[in-house]
Amino acid sequence: MLMKKYMKFFAAVAIVIGVMCACSAERTTVAKEMIITPSFNNTVQRAFDMYAAEKVESFATYYRRIGHDKVHGIYVTGPIAGSASMDGLIELADKTEINTMVIDIKNDEGVITCEAGLEMADELGACIRYIPDIEALMTKLKEHNIYTIARIVCFKDAYLASVPQYALKKTDGSPVKDANGTAYVNPYCRETWEYIVDVAKKAAEWGFDEIQFDYVRFPVGSGAANADYGVDLSVYTKEQVITEFLQYASDELRQSDILIGADVFGTVIGSRTDTEQVGQNYKLLGQTVDVLSPMIYPSHYAAGVFGFDVPDAYPYGTVLAALNGSSDELSDINLQERAIVRPWLQAFTATWVNGHIVYDGNAIREQINAVYDAGYEEWILWNASNRYSYEGLLPE
Repeated sequence: MLMKKYMKFFAAVAIVIGVMCACSAERTTVAKEMIITPSFNNTVQRAFDMYAAEKVESFATYYRRIGHDKVHGIYVTGPIAGSASMDGLIELADKTEINTMVIDIKNDEGVITCEAGLEMADELGACIRYIPDIEALMTKLKEHNIYTIARIVCFKDAYLASVPQYALKKTDGSPVKDANGTAYVNPYCRETWEYIVDVAKKAAEWGFDEIQFDYVRFPVGSGAANADYGVDLSVYTKEQVITEFLQYASDELRQSDILIGADVFGTVIGSRTDTEQVGQNYKLLGQTVDVLSPMIYPSHYAAGVFGFDVPDAYPYGTVLAALNGSSDELSDINLQERAIVRPWLQAFTATWVNGHIVYDGNAIREQINAVYDAGYEEWILWNASNRYSYEGLLPE
């Protein structure tokens, strides 16, 4: 497979040489016919720039124009990525339609899962070498033609929140934490932006094809209701700061020729209340990042949503309705400026939901089919324990 990729790249270079003097119409024709393999995204981008003599607005626009492998992915934790269990997941990708892995580089606790060589991270003790050799791992994944996405958790970070001026605090001075006791940093603190983006730049250096920012939002819950952000929220809104952070990150990383994505609550689609609470404005973000990944797990919707008494029991209908809402929300945005929508799908059984169903291969396939029927082409499966079955996945 790797040899085929090299042959494809050299063929692309030959095209470059042959069309350097071609007219713009001919260039457009060639561009539409080129196919990118994930491991050579950056190289082909540079080749395309040479003969097309133009720079597109965004990488998302570029992908649509030339074509690329549609992302069908799974989530992988740092400890799994650095263990022998990774071989089983690579085999899953070799034998099925899975072609992408979203790997924790900065996880939900704020742990950087490999040695990053970042001064502040070292001072905080934030680096834990779950992945002993990130370069070797990246090489192996590329050899198997696996598209790589670095998941970077943003404002939920116990390590960074240990620095008093970065921590999000309640009006009484105590830290704001989630239900698991993990502290948040203040999204209005620009120094936290720099730290997060420095981690993302490292991931780009290691060869990841894409950065995915998660927890790029404000916290929810009783503690968050009493948070002191140090600003007038009616003047400088949560939506403004989340959008500005992602624009800042995109600007800082643009020279790396890497896609920028953001995970968002599925419930912000069509809900003004949820948007104002977490600061994720779906339409605004759809014009800011290259990829939007709404978390539309059926188990996360309350009884009665979309007309289903138990949305978890209707994987196809729930996902289809959520994505139809996505289409409505983004319909006013010109296609060339609109983010790729790549939803997170449920690959776990929500035993805590009254009336839940087992999310076996059939439930997973129903969600995937709903993605396609809604007019989208990409998806990622979430299972926190990284247990994925061959059931419900098509062969390669």
